[in-house]
Parts: sequence; structure tokens; C-alpha cells
Amino acid sequence: MSRRPAWTLPGHGAEAAPLATPCGPADHAAVSLSVCIITLNEQDNLPRCLKSVEGLASQVVVVDSLSTDDTQRIAREAGAEVIERPFAGHVDQKQFALEQAREDWVLCLDADEWLDDELRAAVSAIVAGNASGSGNAYELNRRSHYLGAWIDHCGWSPEWRLRLVRRGKARWTGTDPHDRLEAEGTSARLPGRLNHRPYRDLADHLGTINRYTDIMVQRRLESDLATPLFALVLRPPARFLKMYVLRAGFLDGWRGFVASAMGAFYVFLKYAKLRVARQRDRSG
Repeated sequence: MSRRPAWTLPGHGAEAAPLATPCGPADHAAVSLSVCIITLNEQDNLPRCLKSVEGLASQVVVVDSLSTDDTQRIAREAGAEVIERPFAGHVDQKQFALEQAREDWVLCLDADEWLDDELRAAVSAIVAGNASGSGNAYELNRRSHYLGAWIDHCGWSPEWRLRLVRRGKARWTGTDPHDRLEAEGTSARLPGRLNHRPYRDLADHLGTINRYTDIMVQRRLESDLATPLFALVLRPPARFLKMYVLRAGFLDGWRGFVASAMGAFYVFLKYAKLRVARQRDRSG
């Protein structure tokens, strides 16, 4: 899919286009937007996510993987349609959520993401047909908040993610746990930020690395891909150098160092687990 130049609000330099509805339920005549979110125990993140699209969408779908906290209650009280569905993988779950959308436009969000005011106005203008140009898909610039501050380097920012699409023109693909949304035709980029809080703290980051590497190892074992020793030895430090030096993670201070070190540990643990699993299979 090719990409067109960055999208701008009509009358660039003037006051941004107003939101479809500043508060309360969306006016269905004014907007035709579905928001799709998948959740599992997201009671801390979900309220912020839902608040950022309040009044912007005429349908909010939350596909929940049997949460044991207040996630479902929070979603229902916000007016979302809640569908319980056991987790079948990131790609499968997000594709299922996408298929529940009824409106002309679909905004796909993670529960730990939320729109800033500029991005919200841009999405509103696209959906209402007030923006210059037309297309099937728009990328949003995601910015991550990590250990108490925004990360502007490390390869984490800018991070363009395809998230706003016309219904029926896109689908989720990729290999779990790394999903991606693909759309027909060209895409453009919207102004503003898609804010992101990927981890509650360092322990949560470590837990995510452990879960994701388990999934990745299983996928690589199924595909029978070779794992040379040099991958375990050389790729972790290469990842650190890429994030901390080449992607200027040092400009993010000590948080940039931690993020880069965790990125290297992610690569190390993936290959270490894979070698252990292959050795176990050979031993019978």
C-alpha cells in the first residue's frame, strides 16, 4: 500500500475543524464512525481510551477476552457494545472486532491508546467529509509514555500506525503477537498524536516481554525456521546499538537507555527460549 502526502485540515493555518459532537452521544447524522477495541483486564487504561472518542463515534465495540476486573462494566457504562470472546491471538481478535463495525469508517484502537485533541479533530473532519482529499486509510502518529515521560527517540517516535480505514477496505494481518492493519490503495497521515501507555511499570514491561517471546517461539517452532547461534550472540547488542545510538535513544535520558536495554533483552530472550525449545525437542 502506497502513502500519499500528509493530510491537513481544510483552511490550513486557520482554526481547526470542530469536533463532530463535543460531548454526549454522537449525532448519527453527523458521523459514521465505529471504534473497535480489544481488551483483557484493562480497567486502568480503558476509561482514558473511551473518553478520547466520547461523542466522536456512533458505535464503539469492545471485544473482551473474559476480563476478571471491571473492564466490561466500564465499557458498558460508557455506552460501548461489549462482546465476550476468548482470546484467539492478536490478529484474529482484532480482525473479529473489525468485522463487528457497522459504520462507513472504522477507527481501530488498543485500550492503552488515546487520541489527543488535534488528532480527534482530524478524525472528525475525515469522517464528516470536511477534509481535503479522499482515501481509504489514514495513519496515526503514535507517541509512547514510558516510566513517567514521553519517549521521542529509540525508534519509538515517530511511529506511524494505520488505524483509520473505510469499512470493508482493510484487514488485520501479521504474525502474533505483532499484528498490522493493511488497507486497499493509498494511505495518508493525519496530524496530532495517538498517545500510548504500553506498560504500567518496569515489571509490566518484563511480563509483556516474557509473554510475547513465548508466543513468538511457538510460531517459529511451527514454521521450523533455523536459529543460528550468531542470532543469540549478536542480535541483542545490535538491537541496543540501533535503538540507543542510531535511533538516538540517548536523547531520552535514562529512560532511553532502559528502553534500549529492554529491546535488546527482548531479542535475547526470544532466541534463548527458541534454542532451549529446540534442544528439548531433540532430546525427546
